Amino acid sequence: MSSIEVVAALLMVVGVLGIVVPILPGLLLIVGAVLLWALVEQSTLGWVLLSVTVVLYLVGSLLQWLVPGKRMRAAGVRTSTLLAGVVAAIAMAFVIPVVGLFVGFPVGIFLVSLAHTRDRGEAWSATKHALRAVGTNILIELVTAFTIIATWAVTILFLA
Repeated sequence: MSSIEVVAALLMVVGVLGIVVPILPGLLLIVGAVLLWALVEQSTLGWVLLSVTVVLYLVGSLLQWLVPGKRMRAAGVRTSTLLAGVVAAIAMAFVIPVVGLFVGFPVGIFLVSLAHTRDRGEAWSATKHALRAVGTNILIELVTAFTIIATWAVTILFLA
């Protein structure tokens, strides 16, 4: 393994961690790692792999946008409720370091839904739907990331 391949692999590991702990733009780091490798490699194979990577990234991003959003709209979760959850998550990240993001998001969604509907059952249902959507989003992003990483690994191990 060359030094650029080691650097790219390390960036990909950091990218996967960025997906699981949403502080870094994980998928973009992985695409950036493939871009860096292709720039150093300077081969047709590198550019083809980068093109495949970008297509996989775009498909994954589109699925991240469509699948969870459709399910939440069907469940009646409003976009403003999600935005409030994100704001609460960011605020809680400063109040409770490390776990604040994970605590703030559902609390924010629950409180905004409760204020809107005045029904704890509906607010809790909206919170569960939003959490499932976030989980689906992370799963889609991880599948996309591992597909890109596997494609890159097969390329450098067997085709380069």
